[in-house]
Amino acid sequence: MSKRGVFGTLDSFLETGPILGRKVANTGMLRHLLAADPFDSYHFFLADQTVRADLNAALAALAPEIHKDGRILVLDRRELPGRLAATDYACFHQSDCIVHPPHLARLRNAHSRELFPITGPIHSLSYPDYPAAFLHHLWAGATQRDCIIATSRAGRAAVDQFFDHLRQGFGLASTPGPSLRIVPLGVDPELAETPVPDTATRRELRKELGLPPERALILVLGRISHASKMDVLPLIRALSRLFSGHGGTAKVAPESVALVLAGWTDDDDIFPQTLVDIGARLGLTVLLEKRPGERRKAKLLAACDIFASIADNPQETFGLTILEAQAAGLPVVASDYSGYRDLLEHGAAGLLVPTLGPAANASASPQFFPDDGLADQLAPVLFDNQYHLIQAQRVSVDTPLLAQALGALLADPALRRRMGEAGRQRVRREFLWPQVIRRHLELWDELWTLPAPDIATLRHVPHPLHLPYARIFAPYPTHALTPETRLEPGRAGLALLAGREHPLLYAGLDCVIRPHTLRSLVFLARKGTLAGELAARWLESNRHDEDGGPDEHGNASTPLDMEAAAAHILWAVKHDLLQHTAPLPGPAAPGEPAP
Repeated sequence: MSKRGVFGTLDSFLETGPILGRKVANTGMLRHLLAADPFDSYHFFLADQTVRADLNAALAALAPEIHKDGRILVLDRRELPGRLAATDYACFHQSDCIVHPPHLARLRNAHSRELFPITGPIHSLSYPDYPAAFLHHLWAGATQRDCIIATSRAGRAAVDQFFDHLRQGFGLASTPGPSLRIVPLGVDPELAETPVPDTATRRELRKELGLPPERALILVLGRISHASKMDVLPLIRALSRLFSGHGGTAKVAPESVALVLAGWTDDDDIFPQTLVDIGARLGLTVLLEKRPGERRKAKLLAACDIFASIADNPQETFGLTILEAQAAGLPVVASDYSGYRDLLEHGAAGLLVPTLGPAANASASPQFFPDDGLADQLAPVLFDNQYHLIQAQRVSVDTPLLAQALGALLADPALRRRMGEAGRQRVRREFLWPQVIRRHLELWDELWTLPAPDIATLRHVPHPLHLPYARIFAPYPTHALTPETRLEPGRAGLALLAGREHPLLYAGLDCVIRPHTLRSLVFLARKGTLAGELAARWLESNRHDEDGGPDEHGNASTPLDMEAAAAHILWAVKHDLLQHTAPLPGPAAPGEPAP
């Protein structure tokens, strides 16, 4: 990367809980970014103190040398304005494009010296509240240096559709939005460097894992749920075709093959066992591997012969398990769906099976699936698994061709080896995390070169979806602070000037209230003054730290401006450091006009 500086993020990238592709990808991204170490330092801004402490400990273990050198800072998110004003950031990168990027762009525009790139990748895109999330990206302060990173061509096309839909629906044809680029996810180099086991080693692995030693094993890896990643039942039906020789396929003996289903399951979900029972009725042995850890997952990949993934769910955007299987040297049978077609070379590293799904409203048959159809109307009021199930059951994988693909690989061990090696080599060429990190660095370089307005022109461009608290809630208080409000020291303020009082500042306010300036605020009001004059004089007296940079404790405060001055004045009135020179009129009696 040509422009070194500081890497910033509002995310931890390290998540606990169920093993999901998004979490694996985000952890891999952070781990290999720190391993490459292309930046001068790394700033993580988090809102929760406990999470900050946990992340700091995790980063010390993940990148001990960088952490020991003091180049990793885990900061309070309330420090953002001050840090943005005082720091030359090379980029801010989020773990997704949904939650924070547009809001971070508003903060950058308001406080930073330069329009640094802000990026975030897509993950699952199929949640019904995502149109509102993408609408945040469309606003007058957006620039081309704000970039959504699609992980596949299909994912990029879906994001384009989001923005087309929003621009048409809200009349935003001329409203700027972010750039779109494609950078895939990656896998750890260790996966592709581990030797493919020979026959004896595979037999020992199967014995250790409790798998049949002599059968051809087909592995499915992912969340075992018909409402989440894929419906496995069509795969079982395709194998049933092979057992019967239906449709002219070469007949396969049921006792020569077994299906291994490995992945996350919920404790109360009976569906995985239902698949085992259905398989048994059709003559297929189905083996469950519930929630395998990373080490056991690697052993499963090494012990099996074929990897199958027939994604049919709009939650699936990329397909990290496809890369993991290829890195392990397995041939892949996969549905030609979403990002899968970017990862699997049909006929080289495996076989893609065609899929059939709903036509868009603009197609030749709009009456089938109009925009705002029944499923679209229901989705916002259903649980995730409910509407995803409805959508996924409208996508089918071609069962006869799926059976043919499986039959071809089951019948030809040499073909399996050739395809497995071809996939392994492609992963080594294109999809290892160090290569993916280089593509991110190239992207950040490119984004810096894109034309952008002078940041000064964006300073006071509000985001239309940011709540203007003062204006919205102006009717709540009895009176409003104005430049003409007369102020003088209160009882606590007089005690402060005499050295008998020390203001109590609540935790969490140290980034927005500067306690060392409060005495000067009261001193400037000692003879009585107007709030506007007091604010101007206070700002002038504290001009030495108006940039909002880190204080003597390393904390960055909000930059000083008239808003900060008014906030300090109101805080001082709240705590009796200042008071009105005359009592304000009280609230109106019922039926009387407000004073």
